Amino acid sequence: MSTMTLEDLRRQLAEVMEIDPADLPDDGNLIDLGLDSMRAMNLAMQWEEDGLELDFADLAESETLAGLWSLIAAGQEASDA
Repeated sequence: MSTMTLEDLRRQLAEVMEIDPADLPDDGNLIDLGLDSMRAMNLAMQWEEDGLELDFADLAESETLAGLWSLIAAGQEASDA
């Protein structure tokens, strides 16, 4: 998998939440913005297929884009090391 960027993450989340990426703030609560468990599960499965080490539990615990991004960025750094 190529390295994911914050904007890639924002775009993917916005797509499944059916909102404009510009309407997805870094600190907005993802559930309040429309991310339900089914959409989160689909994203987690897609990311797993793409080789991203992040599971549904990680996604469920990350309430914001910024929180989720910190997990993804840390995972990418670890895999690059």
